Amino acid sequence: MLALQKRPDAPRYLMADMVEDVLDRLSFLRVEPRRALVIGDWTGILAAGLGPGTVEVEPANGFDEEHPYPEGGFDLIASLGTLDTVNDLPGALIHLRAALAPGGLMIASFLGAGSLPALRGVMLAADGDRPAPRIHPQVDVRAGGQLLQRAGLADPVIDHRPLDVSFRSLDRLVGDLRAQGLSNVLVRSGPPLGKAALARAREAFAAAGQDGRTTERFEILTLSGWKR
Repeated sequence: MLALQKRPDAPRYLMADMVEDVLDRLSFLRVEPRRALVIGDWTGILAAGLGPGTVEVEPANGFDEEHPYPEGGFDLIASLGTLDTVNDLPGALIHLRAALAPGGLMIASFLGAGSLPALRGVMLAADGDRPAPRIHPQVDVRAGGQLLQRAGLADPVIDHRPLDVSFRSLDRLVGDLRAQGLSNVLVRSGPPLGKAALARAREAFAAAGQDGRTTERFEILTLSGWKR
């Protein structure tokens, strides 16, 4: 994914949306962290907006969100586009809280339940009578609130917003997902589509659209809370 993001035409709309949302929230809350940790923003835009006291880490480069963080005392931790693929999400949130300074804020954004409905339908049509697992389980708003409570974060806020993007072909959608690190991460995923199944998938995707374009929806779930 990081290699694909080096291309000048690489899709970045999901990360750009998350970064803009975090900056808007901080402006509204009038939070100006002296020391911040940014996880997963490969664009570097959020860290640049937060100032020189910001540490950037990337799970693709070895940062493990399911273990205690090597540093702590952060006034802000922003995790973008990564927590939906960890094996132990409650544990990861507990580690986030532990790395915050007293009074620190955690914001985590990632794709939530309801994302990729068009792709889900297309895969069902392609697999026929024997559907295979193609997309990892996703968190909804209710579960997000329960997770924040389990992690011990105060004043939890959970919300979601849709981002609709139109595509001319199934191949372009799949290419965008791969370039943004959103392809299948299941350990036991379904078998690759054969030629006939892939043809059915492409036909189903085209049939779901209008005027040569099919709209896909990304539901961005954001969890936030404070360390009191």
